[in-house]
Amino acid sequence: MNTQLELALNEPAALPPPEAYDRTVIAFSGGKDSLACVLWAIKAGCPNIELWHHDIDGREGSNLMDWPVTRSYCKAVADALELPIYFSWLEGGFEREMLREEQRKAPTWFEIPDGLQSTGGQSGKLGTRRKFPQVSGNLAVRWCSAYLKIDVCAIAITNQERFNHSKTLILSGERAEESPQRAKYEAFEPDRTDNRDGRSRRYVDRYRPIHHWCTAEVWSLIEEFCINPHPAYQLGWGRLSCMSCIFGSANQWASIRKIAPAHFERIAQYEERFNTTIQRTMSVRQLAERGTPYPEANNPELVALALNDKYEQPVIVSEWKPPAGAYGESNGPN
Repeated sequence: MNTQLELALNEPAALPPPEAYDRTVIAFSGGKDSLACVLWAIKAGCPNIELWHHDIDGREGSNLMDWPVTRSYCKAVADALELPIYFSWLEGGFEREMLREEQRKAPTWFEIPDGLQSTGGQSGKLGTRRKFPQVSGNLAVRWCSAYLKIDVCAIAITNQERFNHSKTLILSGERAEESPQRAKYEAFEPDRTDNRDGRSRRYVDRYRPIHHWCTAEVWSLIEEFCINPHPAYQLGWGRLSCMSCIFGSANQWASIRKIAPAHFERIAQYEERFNTTIQRTMSVRQLAERGTPYPEANNPELVALALNDKYEQPVIVSEWKPPAGAYGESNGPN
């Protein structure tokens, strides 16, 4: 292991010993940064590791935003590393929330060790969206992150008795290198679900173990474990988010139009139906016209892998090499 990575694994010192916690919950998107968090936790000896994946499109039939293969890839990684994985989602996913018109927020569903649980959907204010989240640092308008990830995770924790009267460490993969906003995040702090001084004695800390890492350090750790990265990286994407991420570049929208034209058309038609584009200044059609598809979009095997709802490659490979998108465009929240 290189010296830089060794230092990265040992900083910062503010984190209590992992054995001080009863369990470790890792927000696992399937992307390189959350994967590095998983591998860091294994090396650090974190106790009772659980992977949590939030299904952006829900489980009710919508497939508007995310990579079809993501859920299966995340499960395959968990199985290969012999770790439990729990899935959670907002009922109806992104599409139902986007189309909300004088409706309440849908119930939140989350897997638990012995089954499935839901909460919500019966109360709350009636609301209308009828447009995509907007490219913004404000989570009130970039509602996809808040409603489909952050809130879902918090609801799943606060509604499980097993988190009360115990200590939980949550790991997430935000890095300072990604944006000035993320550079301001604390590496270690009480989580929003923490209630250590309340009746539930729910002690929850959040730690961002790779907050100070550069991209090369992330890939170095993944190479050490010989983990096959998500197919999106193999197709040329430099950052894993939804396939139709609102932060997508012109090249990414051009690539989506090439590999999944019907999917692209659904997004474009929603923009026209709402009379509001995702990126305000131009539509996804205009963005795609300005962009150039990634060369790997011409590889039918890679395209089929990414658009399949079943991951069909080995997770651990004998010969590891960086994917085409390892240091490519990294469009995302900023």
